[in-house]
Amino acid sequence: MVGSALIAIFKKDISLAYRQLAELMQPLMFFILVITLFPLAVGPSPDTLQRIGGGIIWVAAILSLLLGMERMFRDDYADGTLEQYILSPTPLYLIVVVKILAHWLMHIVPLFLISPLLALFLNLTMDMYVALMLTLLLGTPLISFVGAIGVALTVGLQKGGVLLALLLIPIFIPLLIFATSAIESASMLLPYHQQLATIASLLLISVALSPMAVAYSLRVSQN
Repeated sequence: MVGSALIAIFKKDISLAYRQLAELMQPLMFFILVITLFPLAVGPSPDTLQRIGGGIIWVAAILSLLLGMERMFRDDYADGTLEQYILSPTPLYLIVVVKILAHWLMHIVPLFLISPLLALFLNLTMDMYVALMLTLLLGTPLISFVGAIGVALTVGLQKGGVLLALLLIPIFIPLLIFATSAIESASMLLPYHQQLATIASLLLISVALSPMAVAYSLRVSQN
């Protein structure tokens, strides 16, 4: 019964996201615009773009995911569905995991689909592109799980998006450093397993602790 309820919640979030296609496209368009504007600012030199390309994509990915993160629990809070989740027999932390995964899939899959073209646009080598994809695969779920805590804390606030960004951007600086370091190592044909292992360990910690923290924060916000 718990499994069917979680599947139903997952399908509901996916279908609602497709119905609100304009809101769904905003983070993707922001991601594309940020990356395409950077070469205009720093110049079209291939060497320059290659050197900063990984960092540009990662900064754009963090900002675009934060842009769409505010809606993770907003609609459920507004229409009373969140209260029903809290009162339901299904553990709230499992519902939180499902909603985080649905949010991640809806926002990160388009980024993965468009990233090969953007990597070519920024003159990234194949080794840099592989490192970029690996860091995005491990790092973007970390953004969603950690960011969900901030979303839960600010869900009851009017216009909490600015506060959410102020809370979360400093937290993601270590992730940005390790991710760009891995891409830079790949550009020099050096191993970058340590950076990937660090990001993976942070992801596992967030997966273990974040759902419970989010569930507690949602209960506090609902009271």
